[in-house]
Amino acid sequence: MRFTKLNIIVLIGLFAIIGVITTQVLTLSRAYRFEKKEVGEKIHFALQDVVDKIYRDNKNELPNTTPIKKVSEDYYVVNVNDVFEAEILEYYLKAEFQKVKLDMDYEYAIYDCASDEMMYGQYIAAGGKAAAGKARCANCFTKREGLVYYFAIRFPNLRYNYITSLQQYWIYTGVLFLVLVIYVYSVLLLLKQKKYTELQKDFINNMTHEFKTPLSSILIASNYAARQEAIENNPRLNKYLQIIIQQSNKLNQHIERILNVAKSDANLQSLEKKDIDIIETLSLVRENALLKHEKAAISISSDKESYRIRADEFHVYNIIYNIVENAIKYGADQPSVDISVKQTVKGLQLLFTDNGPGIPDAHIDYVFDKFYRVPRQNKKEVEGFGIGLFYVKKICELHGWKIGIKNNERSTGLAIAIAIPKNNIV
Repeated sequence: MRFTKLNIIVLIGLFAIIGVITTQVLTLSRAYRFEKKEVGEKIHFALQDVVDKIYRDNKNELPNTTPIKKVSEDYYVVNVNDVFEAEILEYYLKAEFQKVKLDMDYEYAIYDCASDEMMYGQYIAAGGKAAAGKARCANCFTKREGLVYYFAIRFPNLRYNYITSLQQYWIYTGVLFLVLVIYVYSVLLLLKQKKYTELQKDFINNMTHEFKTPLSSILIASNYAARQEAIENNPRLNKYLQIIIQQSNKLNQHIERILNVAKSDANLQSLEKKDIDIIETLSLVRENALLKHEKAAISISSDKESYRIRADEFHVYNIIYNIVENAIKYGADQPSVDISVKQTVKGLQLLFTDNGPGIPDAHIDYVFDKFYRVPRQNKKEVEGFGIGLFYVKKICELHGWKIGIKNNERSTGLAIAIAIPKNNIV
């Protein structure tokens, strides 16, 4: 696998999440072991106090060895070594378990010497109340050889209580696993989208280059034919040939624009910044636009005769011409474009306003998206590829400028504002 910046970031993020989850699982394991130890100690201390009280009631001395035998995790046998009453045992069990705050179900059985059997006592629910409806497990209590006076106690829901007591840890662990699943899914979607984007760029580059070769041949042949005497002397043929040349140049401009956008997306384009006069650039755009659109009216207003900024002259000219040409193409029958340049607190603002129909509010937020075209009626002859304003915004972002668009509130048309920060002003 080729280690690009994206792949490295994805791997680091994956290792970080796996590390956090591993730490959480280890913490959960330690908390589980600690909970088991703490509950075991509570049970042992409570049973020891029960034995102490029974021995004290019988006025016997406590044995040197512990009378409590842990048979399994949830099963204990307690040797009392003297007679005792079942009611007193149950009372002591409730009192001592309540004292150590051991709130869980348990059941007990007492060995009967006469029948030589374990006599089932009672099922006590959490809180110390007898639960008659609970499922009893009388067969779970077995005799212990060598003991005469003893009782056995069992905690049927002990393992479940361990899990519920660690509820907070389980929630954190579950959330982390959910984050990992979402992260992996998002990365897969991102890589899939990246693959599609690269295929799209390759297709655009190949398509435009394949178009440019025959288009160049058409332009060369058309320009050569236009200079022939027979064509020059025939107004109709000359007119048709000029249409061919004009539309070929227009198509060539579209292809160049697509190539520029594709290069910009691939970060293959570097800006060649230098000091330029933005007023001169605006004037040049106005002159060239008026040559192509004779009916248009373009005005430039500025509070200074000259504003010098540091920018890429080629791309700045392109984005300004693109904005002006869009205003003319989609404008009124007598298109008018007003360009104002003024200094603000944060830098310099270029404001382009026109007298066109504007853009519906449902579409205005998407005009800078690639390939997005605003639905228009009776304007199919001027529809483009939906990359003009995307290119404008891309170049502004590469310069560190901000661009915004909105419908004029007091009149028809659009207002496009480009904010140039102070550090770009010379």
